[in-house]
Amino acid sequence: MERRYVGIDLHRRRSVIFIMNSAGEKLSCVRIANEPLRLLEEVAKAGDDAEVVIEATYGWYWAVDLLQDNGFSVHLAHPAGNDWGKRRVKNDERDARDLADLLRLGRLAEAWIAPKPVRELRELVRYRAKLVQLRTGLKAQVHAVMAKEGVLPSRFDMFGPGGNAQLDGMQLAENYAARIESLRAAIRHYDREVLALERRIHQQLRHDKGYQAIQAIPGVGRTIAAIFVAEIGDVSRFPNAEALTSWAGLAPKHKESDTKVTRGPITKAGSKLVRWAAVEAVSGRRGGTKLRADFDAIAARRGKYKARAAVARKLLTLVYYGLRDGEIRCLTAEAA
Repeated sequence: MERRYVGIDLHRRRSVIFIMNSAGEKLSCVRIANEPLRLLEEVAKAGDDAEVVIEATYGWYWAVDLLQDNGFSVHLAHPAGNDWGKRRVKNDERDARDLADLLRLGRLAEAWIAPKPVRELRELVRYRAKLVQLRTGLKAQVHAVMAKEGVLPSRFDMFGPGGNAQLDGMQLAENYAARIESLRAAIRHYDREVLALERRIHQQLRHDKGYQAIQAIPGVGRTIAAIFVAEIGDVSRFPNAEALTSWAGLAPKHKESDTKVTRGPITKAGSKLVRWAAVEAVSGRRGGTKLRADFDAIAARRGKYKARAAVARKLLTLVYYGLRDGEIRCLTAEAA
């Protein structure tokens, strides 16, 4: 029996399922409501050995899990990795057909389908990062209200003991004071939620060897280590450390045509959270004694901002070996 290919253009409420044969000929195309049994029924028409492709768009978890649990071979298309060209007509049927066609031709740029435990861990790690972002916005509002009243902060951290003492003693107009009090109450609530999430994340990772190993890197604590473990997932899917740094968007852009080669700034592709964590880890301690000399040398030639990106790439190399081997031998030897 010839191989069948199924492209699914998945949306929130409805999806389009396009089936073609190995010659690229259309066998069927149907639009359905997103009901699990109906989805299985339509995909099953292509046969048990059909290759199915879904784009990694909003809410793809349930559809991929459903199809995999029922024995289908599922591929996840990378939204930014596939070149859709400049099509004059764009609709759901064309999208589903093109997904199936790229898979048939072996030109599909695939994303990694993370296992369920990794996705569940990511849910907590990403939610914590979102709460911290929202809390930062609330703190910025406190500073904005102080500026309106001409009050200068006496501390760099206005939400530590010294800063809170100043906030308690400020004499503001009634409505400004009410807003400050409301913001401080919201910040305290966010503090409690973030702390609870950090404890839950650590409990789930406390026996993970990679999680423990990468905390030996100066600047990598529990929070940043959890980001690396959750976002990277199975590090063995990367053949080497260079592939990991490229996936994280820390590799420089490379354009080559004929005899002309152009190297640009980092690509900033991949996980923003991993990239932030790597840069944040080297911002304070410069990567420790192992990487500090590299930072100083690059900063003297190219500036500290480019040095941070370069040393963050080196730090991510240490993370690769820590997650792969459960230890970072160069740091172990240095400590000894």
